[in-house]
Amino acid sequence: MYHDLDLFIDGAWRAAANKATRTVLDPATEDAIGTIAAATEADIDAALSAAERGFQIWRRTGTWERAKLIRRAADLIRERVETIATVMSLETGKPLPEARGETLAAADQFEWYSEETKRIYGQIIEGRASDSRMAVIRQPVGVVAAFSAWNFPALLPARKIAAALGAGCAIIIKPAGEAPGSCAALVQACHDAGIPSGVVNYLTGDSAAIARRLIASPIVRKVSVTGSVPVGKQILHLAADGVKKVSMELGGHGPVLVFGDVDAEKVAEACAAAKFRNCGQVCISPTRFYVHESKYQAFATRFAEVARALKVGRGLDDGVQMGPMANRRGLEFIQELVDDAKGRGATVLTGGRVPTGRNRGFFYEPTVLGNVPDDARIMVEEPFGPVAPLTSFSRYDEVMERANALPFGLAGYIFANDLSLATRAYEDLEVGMVGVNEMLLATAEAPFGGIKESGMGREGGSVGLDDYLETKYVKMKLQAQVN
Repeated sequence: MYHDLDLFIDGAWRAAANKATRTVLDPATEDAIGTIAAATEADIDAALSAAERGFQIWRRTGTWERAKLIRRAADLIRERVETIATVMSLETGKPLPEARGETLAAADQFEWYSEETKRIYGQIIEGRASDSRMAVIRQPVGVVAAFSAWNFPALLPARKIAAALGAGCAIIIKPAGEAPGSCAALVQACHDAGIPSGVVNYLTGDSAAIARRLIASPIVRKVSVTGSVPVGKQILHLAADGVKKVSMELGGHGPVLVFGDVDAEKVAEACAAAKFRNCGQVCISPTRFYVHESKYQAFATRFAEVARALKVGRGLDDGVQMGPMANRRGLEFIQELVDDAKGRGATVLTGGRVPTGRNRGFFYEPTVLGNVPDDARIMVEEPFGPVAPLTSFSRYDEVMERANALPFGLAGYIFANDLSLATRAYEDLEVGMVGVNEMLLATAEAPFGGIKESGMGREGGSVGLDDYLETKYVKMKLQAQVN
């Protein structure tokens, strides 16, 4: 079901130069399920050389041929959905239906960019003189170094790989060590689809060491990262020395504004379903719930009921709705946030502890905290786990100020039936993405990303190619000057 994973360099899987490996754990049992190769400096340099050669081939491959091969990769991912989803569930603990959905969403990224690669348009500018012409063309930026997180181990790499391929770039992808198998399956699909050797390369091992060496290399001209805010800032510093293009999707702390004209119970059901998806380990997870005081009690009661009824267990087991957290450090951090909120006067409406009888695995009960004060850590630090802090508000200006107070700006959510109110709110909310009466934002055809410290650039949609392309201006005289 799960096998040991090597590095993928220049079209072939191979062990690390020194044969070093690292262990991958099942977060539901804490048992080892396999190993990954730990890349050495020699392996990193080999990947860089391969990508440099691959880029020269791929950039000259016609757009329709590129499109055909990328689309073939999408089809292969869909054909292998059960295998990939099973591997993903083992690595992350997420329920199998969620893993299937993510795998299919990853395939959608490849399909979307197979089509967008045909639509990289330039521009003709009318010359001032009759014997001159001006044009703008867009060309691939070069070799891309990409770093992905563990919470969506297929979708996040897919956004980077597919966009890079669509633009005509080569890529070296570094997945998270906790969940490398899903990304490895994408890389294999690209190879099996016929994408040339060296165009897609895959490294695992020490993330910091790999990042330093890749970003320092003059071969790499673009860096893409999905991760925490501190990691993003480190990557940005490294990229600055080489003045490299950087796009990054970092942490968030998604505010949810529930206004007084909605059905509080139905909204609570929708919010709870979104909050506990992937055990709350979602970059755009709703994480601060501001509910109008007239609807607070009904909302809180129903939210807690839904959370209490969720079936928690191993992701591969039938009927499980929420699996474990991905690692022990996340579990310990969540408990710290809950304890801090309780100490500041918050009420535990449900959950707040490790489930009874769970002596192994990184499980935590779906938790709802009521009347959480704004100075609680969970209201200012991203709670990457299954805990929902609720609070109330009375006035529009008050809640908007509270919602925008943090340095994060990834996603936010609004529930209101008044169209004028909803419009004003989504315009005022300082985030890169807003859901209005909707919690599911991510889709291949729409731009995904944040503002403020939540990142820069966008993945997905037609603008998702922008960071993988350079703009070149050409001015031409129709005839060379003759003496």
